[in-house]
Amino acid sequence: MDVNFIELIKALILGIVEGITEWLPISSTGHMILVDEFIKLDVSKSFMDMFLVVIQLGAILAVVVLNYDRLNPFSSWKTRAEKRETVTLWKKVIVACVPAGVIGLAFNKYMEQHFMTALVVASTLIIYGILFIVVENTNAKRTPRIKSLDQLDYKTALIIGFFQVLALVPGTSRSGSTILGGILFGTSRFVATEFTFFLAIPIMFGASLLKLLKFGWHYTGGEILILIIGMATAFIVSVISIKLLLRYIKKNDFKAFGWYRIALGIVVLAYLFLIGDPVGNA
Repeated sequence: MDVNFIELIKALILGIVEGITEWLPISSTGHMILVDEFIKLDVSKSFMDMFLVVIQLGAILAVVVLNYDRLNPFSSWKTRAEKRETVTLWKKVIVACVPAGVIGLAFNKYMEQHFMTALVVASTLIIYGILFIVVENTNAKRTPRIKSLDQLDYKTALIIGFFQVLALVPGTSRSGSTILGGILFGTSRFVATEFTFFLAIPIMFGASLLKLLKFGWHYTGGEILILIIGMATAFIVSVISIKLLLRYIKKNDFKAFGWYRIALGIVVLAYLFLIGDPVGNA
């Protein structure tokens, strides 16, 4: 496949969208599906399905780079106690990954075949937008019992993992569902957000590997270039997005994202009916 400059610009835009939306609770997959409605890459459907998942590797690498020392249990500067704390953190992440790993493998193909539509994205954007506002209003009257990752117990980690399963439905937002789960079960916003970032590492590496294996290794030069540009852009933008989000939630709640989700969902529904496609086939 020969690739022209326009296709590279499209990959760049998709990388920017991924880098911003992967970490905000507004659904990266949902936004990628919606953006693809308007700037379709000139690639095969099988490549596009793979690209939408593998591009997230760039975003995940941003978390690894920003938290390398914290996530590395073998760092020479760490004391023995700090190394044990890091291993414990990874154990909590693994426990939380079990639900998505088991249920995701069982239902991922079905969800892709039946739920990857703009209508589903619009609906879940609105539903979870409302939930964010309701949960934050309720949470304003509570004091979180878990204010650091060290205080996060395995039971709560597993519950957050079950909330991650909800993200199988496009438009839900993996980060949004896990953050909601964390807040509902007693974590602070900051802990819920940090744990969500770390939880993404094994899940998205695993999902990307499966997509790569399914697609195979027969890439054209153009396809490789599109992948590289998309992933590199997602990485750079993710570094910025993560830092800004963590700074934002220290003084603010998530209601603004809830209102954004509702507004975007309504705009998408209006667009679907305007073009005469109420089903919103992606």
